[in-house]
Amino acid sequence: MEKRAHPPVAAALRLCLHALLLGLLALAAVKAVSGGVPHSGAVVVVAAVLAAAYAAGALAPVVQPGTQAGALWLALLWALWLALLVLSPDALWLAFPLYFLQLHLLPMRWSLPAVAVTAAAAIAGFLLHGEKVTAGTFIGPLLGAAVAVATVLGYDALFRESERRRELIEELVSTRAELAGAERTAGTLAERERLAREIHDTLAQGLSSIQLLLRAAERTLPADAPAAAHVRRAREAAQDNLAEARRFVRALTPPDLENGSLAAALERLSARTTAPGLTVQFAVSGAPVELPTPYEVALLRTAQSALANTVQHSGARRAEITLSFMDTSVALDVVDDGRGFTDEPAAGTGTATGGFGLPAMRSRARSLGGTLSVESAPGQGTAVALTLPLPLPDGRTGQDAA
Repeated sequence: MEKRAHPPVAAALRLCLHALLLGLLALAAVKAVSGGVPHSGAVVVVAAVLAAAYAAGALAPVVQPGTQAGALWLALLWALWLALLVLSPDALWLAFPLYFLQLHLLPMRWSLPAVAVTAAAAIAGFLLHGEKVTAGTFIGPLLGAAVAVATVLGYDALFRESERRRELIEELVSTRAELAGAERTAGTLAERERLAREIHDTLAQGLSSIQLLLRAAERTLPADAPAAAHVRRAREAAQDNLAEARRFVRALTPPDLENGSLAAALERLSARTTAPGLTVQFAVSGAPVELPTPYEVALLRTAQSALANTVQHSGARRAEITLSFMDTSVALDVVDDGRGFTDEPAAGTGTATGGFGLPAMRSRARSLGGTLSVESAPGQGTAVALTLPLPLPDGRTGQDAA
């Protein structure tokens, strides 16, 4: 019989079914011998053959629900039971375990008619032996069939519900693990970006200021002044440490910027941003120039946040990202044809992708000496434009010059 991964209670029920059927066979054989009924030897032989056939099928791995082997085994048991029923009225009680076997091995469209036929055969066998006819003669087999059907259907319903709950729990556990991993990744990226900004805004800025002051002091000192050599070495040390700090900032850059230029990162962002009916295009205007890492991070994060707002809130069908390199500045424009808005969303409405709302984008732009403008109207779409001043020729950013 089937070796499914049912709960322990199912295994106990199967053992009880085995014991019931074999016990009823033994009872029929003992009563036939002790009662001196006709053909008692035949009753014992048929009961033994039926017990052997049942044990062989119960142990055979090919006997499974819904298989031809299972149906053939069940037909053999039923034929032997009919033979035993003709010989002994005590075989009537074997109908009850047969109900369960039929419901277990046959499809529902066949098992219910088989149970009905078995109940009818049990009643006919009782009448065949000339036993006293009472209401119980008909109610007993029919009631047993009804109990068997209700028990099997009820158990199957509970088992399916248990399986659904188990699958749901496994899915919830898997989802929780994925969410925990996503939160860890997001936290790691946020911490990397925070460290990069802190290094740029504190250590790198301080070293840059020290370098400028030492350069000014070096120009004011006579060439043969004893302190000139010390000032020059101090300026070179500050310059070397500034370059090292900027290398740290580059090492902490977002993953999208690690394997290519800003333009390539924005193009990948446009390609992977999807929503029903939305098309995102990317274009570069002007001659690209190398930008400091804080500039690239600010431009990329602004594009991510603006596109996330487009996907989640605008209902747009088309969005365009344009990166423009001009003589003294670099600009990022994100334009969509969505529903637009009248009042700017409050702080804290940023998206999970970028983690910033419009006020936070403005703060990032101001930290680099740039500006962020937003133009929108109901039904007219939204345009977000970030403009940053290009670094000066000596490598300083607009904020450094300030």
